[in-house]
Amino acid sequence: MINFHKDHANLVNVALLVFALLSTGIAVAPALTMQDNNAPLPDMPKMTDQERRGLSIYVAEGCIGCHTQQVRNIEMDKTWGDRPSMPSDYFYSKERPNIWQATPSLLGSERTGPDLTNVGKRQASEAWQMLHLYNPRLVVKGSVMPRYGWLFQEVDSARVKPADVVVAVPADQVDKPGTKVIATDHAKDLVAYLLSLKQAPLPSGTVAPEFIATPGPNGKPVPAAAGTPAAVDGAAVFSQVCAACHQPDAKGLPGAFPPLAGSPVVNDKDALKMVDIVLGGYSGRPGYGPMPPQAENLNNEEIAAVINYVKSHFGNEAPATDAATVKSQRAVIAPQTAK
Repeated sequence: MINFHKDHANLVNVALLVFALLSTGIAVAPALTMQDNNAPLPDMPKMTDQERRGLSIYVAEGCIGCHTQQVRNIEMDKTWGDRPSMPSDYFYSKERPNIWQATPSLLGSERTGPDLTNVGKRQASEAWQMLHLYNPRLVVKGSVMPRYGWLFQEVDSARVKPADVVVAVPADQVDKPGTKVIATDHAKDLVAYLLSLKQAPLPSGTVAPEFIATPGPNGKPVPAAAGTPAAVDGAAVFSQVCAACHQPDAKGLPGAFPPLAGSPVVNDKDALKMVDIVLGGYSGRPGYGPMPPQAENLNNEEIAAVINYVKSHFGNEAPATDAATVKSQRAVIAPQTAK
């Protein structure tokens, strides 16, 4: 009979054995099971070197303290992603940066700021992301996020090089008059990482699990009824995708993003130009940041719905368009995104 009160060596050995067994059962075995039984989704892109550098900056700057990257299977999380998160979404974390380090967990546990799981789709504008890092309150008036001014440099306008990424900061918001704000390599890497955060689509024919089903009389979830899918809410698409740059009142931000309220393009009776801009983006308007293409982020119904919403709100009055028109233009402008 072992007497742990006197046989301290065996006490330590037994404690070590119990610790090893518990660690194996609680941590090691589940981790190996997850690793062996999960693979990246077919259309999940591998992280580039720049995005990996941006990931390191994301961690170093403390972004993980205020932002999560997990879409939970509850109703309130619908705004953060197209579907609940799944193990395959985090497959890239198996790729170790080097032999000494593992990729940190970025799930997060606090939403002082919004969840970033799908921010590359929700706010796909590089110009917006740069301006938001430079001064969050320029684009989100009530933001509590700190400025990351040290990721940028102010240089004389004459010293701006063609290769520099100039941030679309309104002239009255720069610290020194007559200067331009340019992004450092750290800012470019961080924004590249943020724009890479998109939920990969599920394989063709695979149905995403519902966030939460309506409970029936017996308390069990009732599956959604089959039939014609609900119409796309153009106001919701505008709020999630467009309002960040063009602002909720569609008046834009002078010197950064153009207004949609009263815009000649929006009020044009021929909707094709607006459809083309939404699909393929636009960077030809002087004094404003470029608009990113939305062909990969929005389907034909969503684009038609948001265009019709803008054309009939904010004082605009113009004929509507339809998903068939968007589909035909997509075949010309972005055929690689056709489904």
